[in-house]
Amino acid sequence: MAEKKRINLALQGGGAHGAYTWGVLDRLLEDEDLEIAAMSGTSAGAMNGAALKAGWVKGGREGARAELDWFWAQMGAVKEGGLWPWMMAGVPVPGSMDIGRAMEMSYAGTISDMLALVTTPYALGPFYRNPLRKIVEQFDFTAVHDGEGPELFVCATKVRDGKIRVFSGPELTTEALLASACLPTVFTAVEFFDERSGRMEAFWDGGFSGNPALFPLYRQDLPDDIMVININPLERDEVPMLPNQIQNRINEISFNSSLLREMRAIEFVQRLIEEGKVTEGQMKRVLVHMVSDDKIMLDLSMVTKMFPNAYLLNALKAAGRASAETFLAEHRDDLNKVSTVNLREMFN
Repeated sequence: MAEKKRINLALQGGGAHGAYTWGVLDRLLEDEDLEIAAMSGTSAGAMNGAALKAGWVKGGREGARAELDWFWAQMGAVKEGGLWPWMMAGVPVPGSMDIGRAMEMSYAGTISDMLALVTTPYALGPFYRNPLRKIVEQFDFTAVHDGEGPELFVCATKVRDGKIRVFSGPELTTEALLASACLPTVFTAVEFFDERSGRMEAFWDGGFSGNPALFPLYRQDLPDDIMVININPLERDEVPMLPNQIQNRINEISFNSSLLREMRAIEFVQRLIEEGKVTEGQMKRVLVHMVSDDKIMLDLSMVTKMFPNAYLLNALKAAGRASAETFLAEHRDDLNKVSTVNLREMFN
């Protein structure tokens, strides 16, 4: 019998690219000897976390997988040709690069880029509707709050002061999840009374302040291991020159910056422990792992994040499953023992 491994998950946001995380989670949930103790999620990561948690409470591992399948079906994973099948016209052999370019050059993609520069979702007035609300409202939030299964932390950004707000337990509501996924160029700010600040607060996407936040996972009663499921490429060799390429890289850099800051802090603490300047009892030695597929993500862009396409969602799920399979084959024995990400090399 394999040794039981306990881990925490850090689930990045990235719109429709969160289908990659769906695939990773689907594979991890198949592994009976892997226990997910806690999850911190932002935007699409928060949605994935809520689906996993709600499904787990209702039906264990298979319940969690089924709830994730349900959520992504609502997002368009089972719709023939996706939400805009005509985007695919003229693409002879579908692949992530072909789909990404087709969607970027499509009429809808071009118009959405232009509108983001000259108008806001507030311009729609009474016609404005958040399309995610009707999906998120269907989550069983009693199950999401439940003490069984992995703990869930959801990250959003307070518009007033730019600080991160982490929701957990009974704070996890429809509004909190919508706040975590509120891109201000697409959705109006999510506003509600925040018990912690004692006032009405407006929230934007958590990616601006924590994508996702790692610090909720540092608690002593949680495992040392944090597995980051990364869906925003850390590196691009080519210098972006076209307007859409520049905006896309700005988005990737800004939505990775908070994660990199926290990982740099982890590397600093690891050095202090190794040098004997602090003891492990004073500070926690966090073991970092990362599951990613930059090859497929580098072919995609902001447009493919914004417009869910059935083919692409399912391709990303398959890529996520493959990445998780590779990670487990190569690093299962490293879990609960050592980091599999060389943080010193990453930041030096």
